[in-house]
Formats: sequence, C-alpha cells, structure tokens
Amino acid sequence: MLRLTWVQPEDLVGHELRQARLDGRDAAAVAARWRAAGGDEAPSRAGASPRPASPRLRALAGDLLDELARLPSPLADAEPTELDRIRALCPDWPSPRPAVSVSPARLEAAWLGRAVGCLLGKPVEKLPLTGIRLLGRAAGNWPPTRYFTARGVPGELLTAYPWNRRSAPTSLAENIDGMPEDDDLNYPLLGLKLLQRHGRGFGTADVARVWLDELPAGRTFTAERLAYRNLLTGMEPPDTARHRNPFREWIGALIRADVHGWTNPGDSGAAAGQAHRDAVLTHTAVGVHAAMFAAAVVADAATGTADVHACLRTGLAVVPPGSRLARAVRHAVRLAGAHADFDTVVDALHAVHSPAHHWVHAVPNTALIAAALTHADGDFTGSVSRVVSGGWDTDSNGATVGGVAGLLAGSPAALPAHWTAPLKNRLATSVGDFDGTGFDTLAHLTHREATRPCPSPPPRPPSPLP
Repeated sequence: MLRLTWVQPEDLVGHELRQARLDGRDAAAVAARWRAAGGDEAPSRAGASPRPASPRLRALAGDLLDELARLPSPLADAEPTELDRIRALCPDWPSPRPAVSVSPARLEAAWLGRAVGCLLGKPVEKLPLTGIRLLGRAAGNWPPTRYFTARGVPGELLTAYPWNRRSAPTSLAENIDGMPEDDDLNYPLLGLKLLQRHGRGFGTADVARVWLDELPAGRTFTAERLAYRNLLTGMEPPDTARHRNPFREWIGALIRADVHGWTNPGDSGAAAGQAHRDAVLTHTAVGVHAAMFAAAVVADAATGTADVHACLRTGLAVVPPGSRLARAVRHAVRLAGAHADFDTVVDALHAVHSPAHHWVHAVPNTALIAAALTHADGDFTGSVSRVVSGGWDTDSNGATVGGVAGLLAGSPAALPAHWTAPLKNRLATSVGDFDGTGFDTLAHLTHREATRPCPSPPPRPPSPLP
C-alpha cells in the first residue's frame, strides 16, 4: 500500500501532541484518548509509520487533530503570527533604509555558499549526532572541513550509521557531479520565480499560485506538503498553514527566506516583512519568526559592511523578544561565546532542545545556526563545518549558514575551491526552467530583482487560486 509521507492523519496526531506541549496547550485528555484507542507516537525520523491505521483509528485521528486545534495557547500573545502584532512587540525593529547596492559577485557567493552548505549536510541528514561524529572522525575529517566520504570508513560503522539513502549517491565526495536537487535550493528558485512574476510587492496568494504552477507536490515535505494539500482542497492562506498542520513551527519557512534578504540588501525590516508574506502560507508563530530572522540576517550581510555578530543582532530585532525563538538564539550566542570547543556548544544545545523538539523544529535549528556563525566569526569553512557538525537538520542548516557566510566572503573567489569546484556551476532542480542553471546566472537574475523598482502595489480584489 502507498504510504504517502507527512499527511496521514494517524501520523500527525503525535506531532500535534508534541506541538501542544511546546506551545503550552493542555492536551492531556486528547493524548489519553489517542493512546487508549491504540494510537502511536509520531514517527521519530520517517514521514510515515510503517503500517496504515484502521479506518476507525484514522477517523479518530482527524477528529482529535481538529480538537487540538481548538485548544487555546497561553503563548499566543507573546508569539503572534500577524505582522503588525510582531512589529508591536519588537522595540528595535529596523528603520526603513534606502536601497544598498549588492554586486552580482556577492550574490553568486551567496548562492554558491548555500549550495555548499546544503551539500555538506545532505549525506548525514537524519543521522544522530553520535553517528555524524563517528563517520567524520573515521575518515579523518572532523570537524568536517571537506565533503563527507565513505572512503576509509569501516564497514561496520557504515552499517550502524548508514548515509541518507537518497543523498549518498550524489552528495558524498566521491560521487559529487554538480549540485543535486534539494528543497533547500528549490525554494530560493521558487522565490526568484515569485519575484520575477510579481515583484517585491507580492502577496501570500501569489506565493500559492507560483507553487501550484511550478512546484511538484512530491518535492514538498512537512508543513509545505500539508499547506499544498490544503490549497488543493480549496483553502486560502493563512488557513493553509493551520489546518491539520503540526509542522507549522518547523524549519520550512526559514529555508525559503534567503531570497528575501538578497533582494532587500540593507533593509532588514523590508526583508523580514517580505519573508513574512511568504512564510504565512505554511507556518505560524516561531516558524514564521525563524524565517523573518533569517531574512533580516541575510539582508544585513548583503551590504558587505556588517560583521556576522551585527547581522545576528539585526535578525533578533525582528523577532518578539519574549518568544521561544528569541530566547533560544540569545542562549546559543552566549554559549558560542563562552566555549572554545564547538562540540561542547553542540552538546549543551542538544541537552536543552532535543528532549522536547523534533529534529526539524525551527527553534533548535535556528539556535544552532546562530551558534555556528558566532563561534566561527562568520568564516566560511568554519561556519558550514560547525553547523553541520551540530546535527539536527544538517542540510538546511548548512544551506542557511553557507548563504550568510558566502555573502560575508563577498565573491566566489573568496570561497575555497575544494568546496565550489565539484558543483561545476550547475544545479539540478524540478522547479520551472532552472534545471542545469549556473550559479553565476542565478546571481544575475537575483541582482535584477534586487535592483528593480518596487512601487507600492495598488489595492486589488482577491482572485481565486488556480
């Protein structure tokens, strides 16, 4: 039987119960009913449990998901999703700034950096931290300063900690032949397509239209897959982010944020607002805040005038200071400043976050991103090495950190060739007509959008989604 990942109701209840614990909803009665009926915990790594549920259990799962959605969260006031409420909680929200010039070379370094970091993290995605460390050390590559390899790694270790099944054939050092397809590159491409069609004044419904036109449903995961499903049932944003979507605080919106920073260099508030309009299609609360944080960091880094620590402070300025995300990022930055050994920082972060969070949740991953950039002082190799060595969502974190560190480096020539040469200036994708495009071309297309005038869009009546 086909087991479609990330959408089966019986697989979503456990994730929603965990989400309820994180945002303070009292779900004890629902959890007891689910367990009494024979319901399982959420799959820890996979997107679907191995066996389908009975029709009775599946129907109960749907009812319980709706019941959980009606429970009030005591964190709602401190962690709003609406942009005006977020801004009202941010006393240091960045003031509007005139456009700052960003060169195509700097943008190319950002695209390349994003690809390098993603590619470094791909083969060890989903592996536990212990396995990542053992594999790197067995190959004499710890902390990882080059791509992972199976060469020289004992067979019993490879059996105990197998590489990511889909990524190893294209992402181990001995197999790399250009940048393979990955959602961490697909979403910036979709963002670029969005800006080409609608400009920086796009609305959330425009994001939905571009997805329906250009994004194969099978290339979506977690919150994005559920929002896509909700669109196909006739829902409109922002309801698409909320309906039976326990992944709405995971990392998906953050990995879409870079393009909004690239096209608003120096104007971090505008970048965060643009990222917000994108994020609310699929995410709420800290899932949206993480995207805004990333966009603001990237916009500051794109100027070429701010160091990484200033960029991170700018990112925090667009996040409600009392939110879980802001507290986690501040804690991570303090840890990174207090310990010379980054493995010690990682162990402390895992001790705090791993017991409660799924490995794809935005809070621990954003904290790790901030810690890695801080500890490496923005250095490219140091930054991507540290964040991937920290586990959790390794390819997504590597992509975000690599993009920021690439901007700070300023040009493709500033990135070590052993990282960039295997990419062969070519990436694979199923998005639009971008398959096989070079990073230099993508940089020029992004530069065009960054320099295109952005008049205020006139009011327009809503139109049905296709």
